[in-house]
Formats: sequence, C-alpha cells, structure tokens
Amino acid sequence: MTRPVVLIAEELSPATIEALGPDFEIRSCDGSDRGQLLTAIVDVDAILVRSATKVDAEALAAARRLRVVARAGVGLDNVDVKAATQAGVMVVNAPTSNITSAAELSIALLLASARNVPQAGAALKAGQWKRSKYSGVELLDKTVGVVGLGRIGQLVAQRLGGFDVRLIAYDPYVSSARAGQLGAKLVSLDELLEQSDFITVHLPKTPETIGLIGDEELHKVKPTVRIVNAARGGIVDEDALYRALVDGRVAGAGLDVFAKEPCTSSPLFELDNVVVTPHLGASTAEAQEKAGVAVARSVRLALSGELVPDAVNAPSGVVAEDVRPGIPLVEKLGRVFTALAGSAPVQFDVKIRGEISQYDVSVLQVAALKGLFTDIVEEKVTYVNAPVLAADRCIEVRLLTTAESPEFRNVITLRGTLADGTQVAVDGTLTGPKQVEKLVGIDGLDLEVPLTAHMLVLRYTDRPGVIGALGRILGDAGVNIASMQVARNAEGGDALSVLTLDSAPPVELLGDVAREAGATSVRVIDLEE
Repeated sequence: MTRPVVLIAEELSPATIEALGPDFEIRSCDGSDRGQLLTAIVDVDAILVRSATKVDAEALAAARRLRVVARAGVGLDNVDVKAATQAGVMVVNAPTSNITSAAELSIALLLASARNVPQAGAALKAGQWKRSKYSGVELLDKTVGVVGLGRIGQLVAQRLGGFDVRLIAYDPYVSSARAGQLGAKLVSLDELLEQSDFITVHLPKTPETIGLIGDEELHKVKPTVRIVNAARGGIVDEDALYRALVDGRVAGAGLDVFAKEPCTSSPLFELDNVVVTPHLGASTAEAQEKAGVAVARSVRLALSGELVPDAVNAPSGVVAEDVRPGIPLVEKLGRVFTALAGSAPVQFDVKIRGEISQYDVSVLQVAALKGLFTDIVEEKVTYVNAPVLAADRCIEVRLLTTAESPEFRNVITLRGTLADGTQVAVDGTLTGPKQVEKLVGIDGLDLEVPLTAHMLVLRYTDRPGVIGALGRILGDAGVNIASMQVARNAEGGDALSVLTLDSAPPVELLGDVAREAGATSVRVIDLEE
C-alpha cells in the first residue's frame, strides 16, 4: 500500500517529523525557491510550511493530490485559504503554539520599556555608565490597560497580576464577568487610553483593528504612558506613535511587530525611548516545537479523514462529546439519502431532534453534505469542499433543530426535495450503551435497522409471499440476509423492505428481485469504505 506523501517545505524541529510517525513518506524542499516548490508539490498529500513558503492559487493548481496545507505557526498570510477551500484542501495552523511565548515577550517589552533595559545595556557596552539617564518607573500600583482579552491577552493579564498593578481591559467580545475572573475591570477604549500608565495590545489584525490606536487616540493618553505592541503591526499607527513620542505625549514604546515586515528602517528606531525586536513573539524553541508537533498531529488526523481541531476552513474538532458520535452516523445517512434519491436534491434539510440540539451541531450539517456527495462526484469529498460542492450546485441547505424527540433521545433527519418535486427523507439515531448506528425511518415509515456495509431497500405494494421470494432469490445467489424489516402504511398498502446483507448482491440479480417482489424501486446501499 502506498504511503501518503508529506512535503516539509521549511526547516522544522525533529519533534515534528517524530510526531508524523512512520505512516508517511517524508520529502523535503526549499519552499522559498518557487521553481523547486512547484515541482515538489505536484504529487504530495500534505505540505508543512512556516512563513517563507507561499501556498497560493498557482501552487494549489500544481498540487494534484494535495489534501492538507499545514502552517507551523499562527498567521496565514502566506496561504491562500480561499483558493485552498475551493480546491477541497484543508488548511491548518497552530493557533495556541506561541501564546505563552507571545505573552512573555509582551511582559519583557513592557519591563524593558519601564526600566530602559536595552538602552542602558547598549550604553554600558559602549563604555558609558549612565545610571541617572536611564532611571525608570515601577509597575507597582500602576494602571495597566490590556487591549484585547483573547488567549494571549488573558495570559498577559494573569502574569501582570503578580506585579500588584491595577488591571483594566478593553474587549467588546468579552463579558465583564470573564474580565473580573482575570482581575481586570472592563472599560471602553477611551477610558483605557485616559487611565493607563501602560498599554499592551493583543488583538488580531482585521479591517476594524488596523489603526485602532492612531493620532486621535494618542492625544487622549497620559504623557507618562508606555505602549507595547507584540500582536500585529498596524494596530498601533506607527507614524502617529512616532509623533506622539517626539512631542512628549507618550513616554515610551515596546514594539515587536510592524505594519510592513521585514522592517529594518523606521523613524521609530531613531528614538532612544523605543524598544524594538524583529517579530520574536513566537521565536522560542518551545513555541517552534509546539507548532511543528501540533500541525503534524493535524496532518495525521486530516489524512485519516478525521476532524481536525485546528482547521481554519473546515468544521472544528472542538465538538461536544455528545455530538461527536453522530458525525459518522450522519455521513452514512447522507450516503443512504443519495442511494435512495438517485440524484442530488435542490433543497436539503438537516434536522436535529433531541438532547444534542442544545449544542453547536453545525458539524453535522457538513457531515451530511460530505455523505451526500461521496458517491456521486468524481473528486474526493472532504469536510472542506462539501459545502462548496453544495453551493456550486445551488442546493439550498438548512440546519434545523428542536429539543423534542418523542421516540428516541436523539434523531437526525435528512430531507431533500429533488428537481422533479419528489421528496426523500431518511432518519437515523444511535441506540444503547454501544451507540449502535441505526436507520429508523425512510419517507415517514418507521424502521429500526442497523446501518451495515451492504443493504437492500425495496418499495412495493404489500402482499403475501414477498419476504419468502426475496429469501429464495438471494439465497440461490449465495447472498446471506443478516436482518430484514418491513414497514407499511396499511395492510395491502405501500410497503418498504430493508434488508441488511453479508455481501453485496450481484447487479444482475436486482431485476429478478424487482420482478418477484413487484417492486417499484430497488436500491442497493453500499456503505463499505
């Protein structure tokens, strides 16, 4: 059996290769060399990069087998996520790998600015003993404003607590209760600017946050304030900051990030009260190793068809424990739907009933779409491109939930309308301590049949002798019936038989089955992987 190929396009830690394990063929290339990259990426299943390799539309078009792009870090500026999604390629990163390193660097910059550490060190190395010039300030009893209480901002707030400072924070997406747990008081941005002795920024770079702290904002701060930005360049307007520092409206700054990088020349570098580092937030041995190991694990999950917690363009693996067992069930129901319908629907509902409706069940909608297309399109269907396939076919997809489920704790229904107006519906559930996957309804007729690799579904008018005839025909062909269940709307009315089989029935047998049963339709459902 051919092993999946993983391309390492930049230098990663040995622990990354170790985390991939022996199940893959590992190749290497210099991802910053465009020609080398486009040649190497042609027949690989996954590529691991850092920041120097550009995985854009051209590279994705060249990668005929690519299934995963893994960025060993946080930012994704060098990966065209939209093009990857269209191509059905999962993009993963390591969003928590550097949070400790970034938080610690923020504290380092804040302290270095408060105590003029790099300036005093540089003067001393130049033979100058300037104790009075580089006198600093304490953090004790000062007000520190944290702009952004995400994962890194929270770590910074926790660490600052040990300095006995007064913490205030601005974050419109965090509750006062959560801020209070961190020892911080939630305030408006204007209040934070006006009250803070130190300001440290921890926001993502978005159209809304670019220039968030600009000229107007820097006219509201104390002249003794020191501002730290180790988040993303551009959130603090560098030109406005320079003017404020020169005018004495800001006492100092600590910067690890810049609007344009690499940045080796800036008016800010000329100022003695500015501490700078070249985007070192993630530059620790621990962070690099964590990032490599995290994306290696994600690649393993993705190439084995599992949900990936750190996927940025597919359903997250952070799924409630009560919801997770339903994912393979719903995927199978999607395949059952397609087998019964014979085509894709124009309108498709995924209805979740029961206890799990209280959770985020959006992953079940994507699982249903993955199953829906698995057996009817040529390309490989993934959690990434299943919604794209539905959108390309103009299928209206709805996710519906209700807590009411009279017969089972949870029931999942896939209902679709075909182009000719016909409706098809399948219901499924999980039963018992072993969470057995069962088909419990087709088109409103109640059943309770285990979902197995080989199934046969017949529609016919209820009459005596059909079950016996089916047993004889299949028995003569050497196909063993594992179980069988008949559902009907009335005696002598419309009937439905679902048979689970130990092996797939020969195609040429289906005509005989239809004739003997007087069936209006005979559908084979093959769920074998």
